[in-house]
Amino acid sequence: MTKLEQIEKIVTELDKFEFEAFSAWFEALQAERWDRQMEADATGSKLNHLAEKAIADFRAGKTRRL
Repeated sequence: MTKLEQIEKIVTELDKFEFEAFSAWFEALQAERWDRQMEADATGSKLNHLAEKAIADFRAGKTRRL
């Protein structure tokens, strides 16, 4: 049995309160990892091409006010 299969089995056996606590913890973990990835992408210039395109579109009048 793989680790993932073990985790799936254990999670399905959690009672309501344990499952709610697990869900809250897992959502926080996902958010934390997403934040770290976004920070790494932003500081590593991975998103520069998107920013440059947005600025070019703005200067070319291809944008509208929200």
